[in-house]
Amino acid sequence: MFGWQSVAASAPFLAGTMIQGLIILNDPTYVPQRWHGTLLYWAVLTIALLINIFGIRILPQLQNASMTLHVVLFIILFVVILAVSPTKNSASFVFTQFENESGWSNNGVAWCVGMLSSAYVMVGYDAATHLSEEMPNPATGVPRAMIGSLILNGILGFTFILAVLFCMGDIASVFQTNTGFPIIQVFLNVTGSNGAATAMSTAIILMATLATIPLVASAARTLWSLARDNAFPFSGIISRVDEKRGIPTVAIALTIFFLMLLGLLNIAATTAFNAILSLSVVGLYLSYLIPTVAILWRRTCRPATILYGPFKLGKWGATINVVSILYTVFCCVFLLFPPYQPVTAQNFNYASIVLSGVLALSAAYWFWHGKKAYFGPMVEVQGQAAPRKDASQQA
Repeated sequence: MFGWQSVAASAPFLAGTMIQGLIILNDPTYVPQRWHGTLLYWAVLTIALLINIFGIRILPQLQNASMTLHVVLFIILFVVILAVSPTKNSASFVFTQFENESGWSNNGVAWCVGMLSSAYVMVGYDAATHLSEEMPNPATGVPRAMIGSLILNGILGFTFILAVLFCMGDIASVFQTNTGFPIIQVFLNVTGSNGAATAMSTAIILMATLATIPLVASAARTLWSLARDNAFPFSGIISRVDEKRGIPTVAIALTIFFLMLLGLLNIAATTAFNAILSLSVVGLYLSYLIPTVAILWRRTCRPATILYGPFKLGKWGATINVVSILYTVFCCVFLLFPPYQPVTAQNFNYASIVLSGVLALSAAYWFWHGKKAYFGPMVEVQGQAAPRKDASQQA
């Protein structure tokens, strides 16, 4: 749940702070303040809040429009970058040159810490499971959706990054941009025009804003489902459903409140976006790690207890599980490292503190009250809640 809450913060934070970057690009007299970016981030969240509560009926149309825009804008940006760029970098620059601007003396450590952006775009594929109850055949539909999304977006993302690397121009200007976003400087290098760079950046801002709406809906739905199972304090309030609109209004509002609190990181540190991405990746990776370890244990210790569905990994299953566990642990360790050296209060990766606080509070609540109140997910049979075991029966 915490991972999805953090993921829901990433898109609006990108949109809000990127708007600030465009102001810096177009107004030389503007003096940027980090709290300006936080206010813009809150504005994007407010849009998502209003649509998720009052515009729920148009949400399917917005999602369809978002998908169409995603493809159309990708094609436009891709073509413009390739066609307009005045310079082209060599293949050796793209595939073999290593630039370490992090301050880490060891290039290997710098590479590991720099995996954040790559790891971030490879999370969230479990979103298909959130809709499994609404699919006609989730046993095959969910795996296909998860794998298909990785393949499709992996191809599109890799293609786009190649175009950027070949056409980005002077890499020093990209690193030293005062907009705070290297991609804005890349667009400026490609087009040579503030207006064109602004238009291309606006496409990304638009997509991030549209993505915020379903991200908030998904995060709120996850919160609501756990509250329905009595996993939180005040679960009875959080799990309430608006009878008029048929939506978990309290869960949506609470999600927005938590996301707004995360935005305060931007006031404390210049690497706030890095911290939010780290929280997103590590939070979700930890949620992936637990079932992977569990299924590996059952494969090796109790294979007869596994009830396979139509999709299985066969003899490669255990090997893939081990590789997944090693990769996940590796990422969870390095993505909590500070992104720059030397470490200061301004560039520290506060994700480790936030994550530790959440885990500590969760553990304290579990031992204080949670283990007495939480009995596992609610199971519905033909629309009716099935009776669940109490604590004594589970023991």
